[in-house]
Amino acid sequence: MKSFCSTVLSAVLGALLCTAPLLTAQAKTPSDQLIVGMSMANLFSIDPANAPGLDASGINANLYDTLVLRKDGSPDEHVPQLAERWEVSEDGRRLTFHLRGDARFHSGNPVTAEDVAWSLYRVLKLNYGLATTWKAYGYTLDNIGQLIRAENDSTLIIDLPQPTDPLLMIDTLATSPSAVVLDRKTVLEHDKSGDFGAAWLVTNEAGSGPFTLSSWRANDTLVMTAFADYWAGPSKLKRVLIRHITESQSLRLMLERGDLDMGYGMAASDVQALAAKGEMHIQTLPRGTMYYVALSMKSAPFDDIRVRKAVRSLIDYQGLDKVVMPYYGKLNQQPMQLGLEARLPDPGYALDVEGAKKLLAEAGHPQGFKTTIRTLAEPPFVNIASSLQSTLAQAGIQASIITGTGNQVYGAMRARNFEIIVARGAERYPHPYFSLRTFVYNPDNRDDAGIANFQGWRAAFQDDELNSLVDKLGVERDEAAKLSMYHRVQQRYDQLVGPIMMISQMTDPVVSAADVKGFQGADAEATRYLGVYKQR
Repeated sequence: MKSFCSTVLSAVLGALLCTAPLLTAQAKTPSDQLIVGMSMANLFSIDPANAPGLDASGINANLYDTLVLRKDGSPDEHVPQLAERWEVSEDGRRLTFHLRGDARFHSGNPVTAEDVAWSLYRVLKLNYGLATTWKAYGYTLDNIGQLIRAENDSTLIIDLPQPTDPLLMIDTLATSPSAVVLDRKTVLEHDKSGDFGAAWLVTNEAGSGPFTLSSWRANDTLVMTAFADYWAGPSKLKRVLIRHITESQSLRLMLERGDLDMGYGMAASDVQALAAKGEMHIQTLPRGTMYYVALSMKSAPFDDIRVRKAVRSLIDYQGLDKVVMPYYGKLNQQPMQLGLEARLPDPGYALDVEGAKKLLAEAGHPQGFKTTIRTLAEPPFVNIASSLQSTLAQAGIQASIITGTGNQVYGAMRARNFEIIVARGAERYPHPYFSLRTFVYNPDNRDDAGIANFQGWRAAFQDDELNSLVDKLGVERDEAAKLSMYHRVQQRYDQLVGPIMMISQMTDPVVSAADVKGFQGADAEATRYLGVYKQR
């Protein structure tokens, strides 16, 4: 972060505060700045090696570049970003990327193939949850230096350590939060006792993206400033200022008053009220992320399939879809995103209290039992948890709700120290292989395996047949064979009553002022502001 960042932030906030009456009267924010309101409660780090959350990914998409991007959101087509072209060897085991020559980091350092290779090595070296993405391909700390390497400043070689469909690797390089490219020299200048800049990168950046990070005050404000030397041309916006606003009604009021240009995470009632006025642009962006109820199979009672099936019968899927989830998500009961050819229809789970009581009695819990539900203290998570608490009680299960921050809730899940969690996450981009690998795959169920990016591992769920099917899907090229295996995985997960119980696929309502143009939702996960401008 640059030394003048606090001055920039003070100037921006001062301008907004000093002109507050004018903004209210004219309903105008500065023409060259985008003022965004959203909750930043879950934004605890922007280190690409340890920032899997939606909020962090949305910020980093503006601060960093990747080698390639998805074309129009498709997992099968990609377009250049830092790599201007690439080739795949005949045997599919080597990918060669040729980097563009005009890309520079915010420090002024040129972007090189060595920076790309080192960025991926760093992910495995630090071994946070996102390292699981690369471990699944067979990379280890011992082999990644030889397999992912710079041939020269502009040529990167990626050898696959095991047979894999190379398209999956290209797609991972386009979409993984950990696939962004860091300025190796700048990061190592902030290395503390061999931490590879981890402490510094929690609140700083070393990217080549269209914006630089000027300031970030946790749970307050985050300011990004346009990078004048961006290889694709500078942003039309001079600055993006994100304000931490947790109350939906506050977001609505500030949008109506003209204090904000854009708002995320609003309650359905407030979005509907703004839509009725017809004065703002409302996009419901589809996301691949799932809302789910997770049960820990690490110990009783959820290691019993009858208990899991009982809980599955005590989720009011249809009621949640109608009452809680409008503008938040769409009903989805499969471990795979909606709209994919490989996805089977929903199995039709529904609230069945009497059926659940019978299952609990068979499992030795005729009077139910006590448990806890962890969740975030914000909608729709807490609303889902409250509904679940109520329906569980109808079968005698007494559940206490424990709320916390994202780090507290997801940290407990990553540590496999929970009973029930209402959460949101997993593979965000629509791809059947990555969806199933994220939810049902667990190659090593030991506590110290540390493969926290697999939701199945977090819930202590492991099945050899499912693991084998997912492994085969990673290398299979025949489309008909893959489709058959995709269906088999979903059917078996249903039969085993997998502990990650999907409720809804996320949709994200974004409300913006009528004069905000160029915000495209085709790649909703990225939240890129490069093409955004104000038409005044």
